[in-house]
Amino acid sequence: MRRLVAFCSGSLFGVGLLLSGMTDTSKVQGWLDFFGNWDPTLAFVMGGAMVPMFIAWRFTEGRKPIYAEKFPSRPQSNIDRDLILGSVLFGVGWGLAGLCPGPAIASLGFGGSQSALFVLAMLLGMRLTPSIRLQISSSSAT
Repeated sequence: MRRLVAFCSGSLFGVGLLLSGMTDTSKVQGWLDFFGNWDPTLAFVMGGAMVPMFIAWRFTEGRKPIYAEKFPSRPQSNIDRDLILGSVLFGVGWGLAGLCPGPAIASLGFGGSQSALFVLAMLLGMRLTPSIRLQISSSSAT
C-alpha cells in the first residue's frame, strides 16, 4: 500500500509540473528575466507548493501517519557554508538549464537529449559531491 501511495503522489507531482509548465525551460528562464519578458507564473507554482505544506506541518503536529511510524521531523533552518554553496550551485544550474531535479526527471518522459543530459550531469554531481565535500573540508582545515 505504501508503494501505491508513493506512486500516486509522484504521479500527481509530475502531472502538476507538466500542467504548470515547469517542465518547459523557457518558462522557468522567463521567471529569471526581470528586465525582459518576465513570466511571474512560477510564483504561483511556488505558492501552490508552500501554502499546502505550511498547512500540512500545522495539522501533523501530535498525529501519527497512516502508512509510517511517524512524520518526518521539520527541516533544520541552520544557514551554513554547505547550505549557501548548495543553494548557489542549484541556482546557477537552474538558471542556465531552466530545470531543477523534479521537472528534469518529469521531462524525461517526453523531453529530448537535453533533459537526459541534465539528469546524467545531476546524477554525476550527486555521486561526486561527498568526495568533493571531503576535499574541501580537509583543505580548509589546514
